[in-house]
Amino acid sequence: MEDRRHFLKTVGVGALAYSATSAMGQAPRSDKFPLPLRSAFNVREFGAKGDGVTIDTQSINRTIDLVASNGGGTVFFPAGTYASYSIQLKSRVTLLFDSGATILAASVPDAGTTSVGYDAAESNGEWEQYQDYGHNHWHNSLVWGEGLNDIAIIGTGLIWGKGLSRGLTELPRAESPGVGNKTIALKNCRNVLLRDFSILKGGHFGILATGVDNLTIDNLTIDTDRDGMDIDCCRNVRISNCSVNSPWDDGICPKSSFALGYARSTENVTISNCYVTGAYELGTMLDGTWKRIPPDAKVPRTGRIKCGTESNGGFKNITVTNCVFDGCRGIALETVDGAQLEDIAFTNITMRNCTNTPIFLRLGTRMRTPKGQPVGTLRRVLLSNIVSYNCVPQFACIIAGVPGYDVEDIKLSNLYLHHQGGGTPRMAALTPAEDADKYPDPRMFGDLPASGFFLRHARNLEFSNVEIATEAPDARPAFWMDDVKGADFFRLKLPGATPRFRLSNVMDFSVLASRGIKDTVLSEAKQEQF
Repeated sequence: MEDRRHFLKTVGVGALAYSATSAMGQAPRSDKFPLPLRSAFNVREFGAKGDGVTIDTQSINRTIDLVASNGGGTVFFPAGTYASYSIQLKSRVTLLFDSGATILAASVPDAGTTSVGYDAAESNGEWEQYQDYGHNHWHNSLVWGEGLNDIAIIGTGLIWGKGLSRGLTELPRAESPGVGNKTIALKNCRNVLLRDFSILKGGHFGILATGVDNLTIDNLTIDTDRDGMDIDCCRNVRISNCSVNSPWDDGICPKSSFALGYARSTENVTISNCYVTGAYELGTMLDGTWKRIPPDAKVPRTGRIKCGTESNGGFKNITVTNCVFDGCRGIALETVDGAQLEDIAFTNITMRNCTNTPIFLRLGTRMRTPKGQPVGTLRRVLLSNIVSYNCVPQFACIIAGVPGYDVEDIKLSNLYLHHQGGGTPRMAALTPAEDADKYPDPRMFGDLPASGFFLRHARNLEFSNVEIATEAPDARPAFWMDDVKGADFFRLKLPGATPRFRLSNVMDFSVLASRGIKDTVLSEAKQEQF
């Protein structure tokens, strides 16, 4: 509360600082004149028009430079629309958006053939081969900062990435000179606060934070056509009270790429009280019309919380709690590039209308990493108090390693999973390919031979108080298991069709106190079903 009072006090100072000379149309203050002793500066004093037509980049950056040279303070954007190209943040500077203030990512005329536009994408040298284009560059963004400390972007205004590239095949291409690719990009920064503003159409990333420590993201609304926010190689991160509509890509996505030139884990992260969805047309969450994407539209409806796919440095000590998934993919934990993914907890999660599996845990061997990196680990994951309603019929929950590398130490409790059902005998007879080195995605296995859980190459699994319900009759077993070592099931409630379990090469198996299932303990099961 003290921080917020300080910010509000600063706003008042900044608003009063909109000088009489500026209001009378006289020339704005130049950097040749000494700055008065105050902590907030109105961008209009330094030439910004805020009319949505004039490119205000130079005026905004001049204000930031002067505030930084004055020891830090607040750059205040009163109501208006500020068309701009790259805005360069500086240490100890806060950008404060008034209600009604919009930062507009300007379009680039004749992209690729003119020097006008966003800052050039810096080279990331030999490291560029280990992650996609968007992860390798930060300067080609609407707002960017590198090597900074004690920065903030706050206030109830809007950042509209209208002129940014999504980084896909449509024009303008992200690689073209002058083109912007991200809304906010931060690299190797510390002590960062992002609070209360909204992002519309954020480019490849609404927020890309790489190597950022002590990062707080609170009460943002992001309505976009690629990723909402990617938290890459960051430590001590708090994400709370955010809403993200991202039908074409992930909503909130911790990553651990090799973009810094070395493997750095993303760790000590909490994500709480957030809403992620892939169900709504672009902009309609922000404007309150909530228009659902037509069922026949070719949109992936991604919108989820995912760790991965970039997974060189690892994921450690991450909790996700009190979050809502709606019309999107489910929880995804992926390590395929040699990283450790461990000590993760998802609790108090609700999902409706999952567009593929509600739970996807994948240890793979894609190994998009420098040579010599060992295969990673996926272990010590707790999933509890989760309810999923109306998941599509072809997908079960997936926990899958690869031959020789098991997913380990997974505990699932208090789950209610409602699936549409309708699985056929043909699906029940399938044995999906391993595809150990492929891009990890639930669709990689095609139709699945389980209605509840597909479990392969795993050890020390524990399920308690789990109910699986199917709307339509389903010919598949609830649990399909292959190469599993140590699996305990307690108090299950499963669909009535038999078999409920299909076991292949399973050791140390038990199911107890489960309705309609005889207590069973098996030291080894080569081929069993019941």
